[in-house]
This record gives sequence, structure tokens and C-alpha cells, in this order.
Amino acid sequence: MQKPKLFETKQSFVWTLGILLLLFFLRLGWEYHHYREFVSKPFYFTRADVVSAYTKQKKNHRYQVLKLHSEEGLDFYTTTHRKKDLSRYRLRVQIFPDERIPFWDYLGTFYIKSRIKTLQKYPTVPKEKLEESVAAQHSEPMLQAFYNAIFFATPLPKALREQIAKLGISHLVALSGFHLGILWGLVYGLFYLIYRFFQQRFFPYRHALADVGAVTLLMLGLYLWFVEFPPSLLRSYAMVVSGWIVLLMGIELLSFSFLAVILLLLLVLFPSLSVSLAFWLSVSGVFYIFLLLHYGRHLKGWIVSFFLIPFGIFLLMLPVVHSIFPLTSRYQLFSPFLSLLFIPFYPFVMLLHLLGAGGVLDGVLWWLFSLPQKSSESLLPLWAGILYLGVSVGAVWYRGFFYLLLGSAASYGIYLFI
Repeated sequence: MQKPKLFETKQSFVWTLGILLLLFFLRLGWEYHHYREFVSKPFYFTRADVVSAYTKQKKNHRYQVLKLHSEEGLDFYTTTHRKKDLSRYRLRVQIFPDERIPFWDYLGTFYIKSRIKTLQKYPTVPKEKLEESVAAQHSEPMLQAFYNAIFFATPLPKALREQIAKLGISHLVALSGFHLGILWGLVYGLFYLIYRFFQQRFFPYRHALADVGAVTLLMLGLYLWFVEFPPSLLRSYAMVVSGWIVLLMGIELLSFSFLAVILLLLLVLFPSLSVSLAFWLSVSGVFYIFLLLHYGRHLKGWIVSFFLIPFGIFLLMLPVVHSIFPLTSRYQLFSPFLSLLFIPFYPFVMLLHLLGAGGVLDGVLWWLFSLPQKSSESLLPLWAGILYLGVSVGAVWYRGFFYLLLGSAASYGIYLFI
């Protein structure tokens, strides 16, 4: 029996999209009102947490670049000539708004001049203690940073970011829906084993998806709070919650109408996502997963899981990624294999760190991160990227467009790596 669709008619779908778009533009108007108030001030006092801090040098002058998150929810960069490392500090700063700050930068992350007034060291929190515990199990700073990034969403040093990009595994290090999917499987699976025992004896009338799913979402929500709501993980969590609700309602989940509605709902709730590159890349990835599942639904489950999704996503995302990031290395061809290996690797290294044996795989990881030595730059022209996205949208309705999409992506992959 086929599940009912999210929308019975095209008209209801169009009306829903229209209402959501109207709400989105109203939200943008409200944000623009706040923006005009902000840039009209000659100066502004606020308290902000240091998200990241690194040192740069220009001629003979060294200075720190700070990324700050203010108590009003603003994210911005600023600089200071203070020599003290300001990581893990809360600052009281005087900032100087400028009408030259574009509205779209205000929604995302912008640069602003500032003057630091006071410093306050972060109080030690459980997350910090766990970060120190993980770091203590590794001798190499690069590996300390890697594990803290995949566990607690801490920023990566520039050198490690570049090596990871050369391997094509940036999506494995930045906490996202991929990690949340693995955690969902772990938590749901463990609780289901316990739940199933009691369900068969005491409450066979209960629905495991509702009960175990609610507990799993609660646990994942606590994890999201613990790692301080990284945007990529917050987006993924919102999609998981929405998908769980749709499944409980018995409505078809893997549909492009569902994806479109969730996309607009997220934009209404978080207008800043409209200028988030990571958001649009994650949306692109989910879109291509839906597209592959749409045309591969006749294939066996293991073929879809182990071949179609990892290799198909890598291929279809190549033109999208290289429309923005020019960095190219032949080691990026290993990305689908490393993505598959990451699925058992992630829970395994969690267990190792809990047992105090987190350094077991350090030699392998150090060898892997040291592999890419050379890279080149190849950027897909803007017109070609737009044309590719147009074909992608057409592939939703026409199989011929889907084959054209696969052929285009494969041809571009050959051009890049061969």
C-alpha cells in the first residue's frame, strides 16, 4: 500500500510554498529593520564570546583575528593587537557599525572595527574538560584538533583544513547530518533493544517509532545543546525532527515537495541561512540523495547504501563544489571510500576514547593526513554551474535530464582528475 503524499494536489503545494515565501520575505524585512538600526549607530557596546582566534602577520606587525558571537546573536570578525591568546574568553567590546557593511553580510558574518574593554575567562565547563581528556590521548596537535572537531565541533587549524580538503573529506569533519544520522542509528538501536524487551511483555500496543524516536530526539537535542548549536548540526536536527513527524503521520517522506517545504521552513525560522554557503551545500547534497533514491528505487537496498549513495553523491556534487572551491587533488577520488569507512570508524573511536585508548589509530590517521602533498586549482565557470543546477532541477521530472546530469558530472570528473 502506497503512503499518501504530503500534498494531495499541486494547488495545495503551490499555496503552501507561496505562504512560506511570504513569511520568509517578511522575516527578511524585519531583519533589515534591525540592520538599519544597527548601522545607524556611531558605536555599540556588547558582550561577545570568542568563537575562534588566530594570529596573522602583515609586514612586521602581528595581530589576532577574532571571530565573535555576541549576546544579541550577531557573528562578526574583528582584529586586535593584543598578544595574549584570547581563545575561550568572553569580551566586553565597543564596536563601530559602518553603513558600508552589506545587509547580506550582516545576516551572516561580517568584519567590524572594535575596541576591547574587558576580558573574562570562560568558566570551566564539562565540554572543555572532555576536550582536554580527548586531547590528552594524542601527542600530535593535528590529531587532537581532528577528534575534538568530530566530537565537539571545535574549529580546525588552517593546515589541517587544507589537508582534509585535499582528501575531499571536509564533510566528514564538520558536524552535520552525516554524523547525526550515525548517532541516530546508534542511539535508536540501543534504546530499541531495551524497549523491545519490555514492549513484548507489558505494552505491545505502543509504537516503537513514536516512543524510541522521541527519546532519541531528546538525546540528540541534548548533544546539540552540549556542542553549542553549530549551525550545520542545527539544520540537520531540524530536518530529522521534521522527518520523524512525517513518518509518524504515515506520509511519504522521500519526496521533493517535503524537501522544498523543509527548506523554506528553515529559512523562515533562521533567515541567516539564506546567506550560509554550508547550508546551500548541505541542501544540494540532500537534493541529490533524493534524486538518486528517486531513480534508483528499483535497486536492492545494499546497492543503494554502499554504491549508489556514496559514489553518486560524490560524482553529482563535483560540479557544485568546484563552482565555489577550486582546490583539486586526485586524492579526492578516495572520498566515497573514506565516507563509507567513516560510518563504523565514528562510533568505534568514540568507544576507544571512552576507554582511554583514543590513540590506537593515530599512526593510520597521521599517514592519511600526510598523503596529499600537491594540489591544483580548477574552478567551474559561473555560467556552467548555473546550467548544471538547471539540469538538476529538470531531472526531478524528466529521466532524460537525469542521464544528462550523470553524463555531465562524469565528464567533469574525468576533466578534473584525468
